[in-house]
Amino acid sequence: MKSKFSAILFSMLFAIVGLVSVSNVSAADQAMIVGPITRLTVAADGKSAVAILKDNKTGEDVTITITDDLTLDKFKDHRIVEGDEIRARYMKADPHTSQSFKKTAGC
Repeated sequence: MKSKFSAILFSMLFAIVGLVSVSNVSAADQAMIVGPITRLTVAADGKSAVAILKDNKTGEDVTITITDDLTLDKFKDHRIVEGDEIRARYMKADPHTSQSFKKTAGC
């Protein structure tokens, strides 16, 4: 009885450690940027957009592809426009794909 309990406990502990290590790997593939939108181009079909943000820390331009419907609706409604300061989290893969794209002042 005790050996079954300890085997189950050990298995659960091993699974938790495995999940934690996987989540750390995926977090390493993400980056964050805060800065104004210098150029915003929405695709003709409205299913994607490309935004160029100027990083406030480094001053370099970062191109981010946006595909989520909530953000695309904000572009269509002009709630997010060129010149707005954005806080974006994106995947470092090529092309940079947006995970989160929000105004720093709210909205």
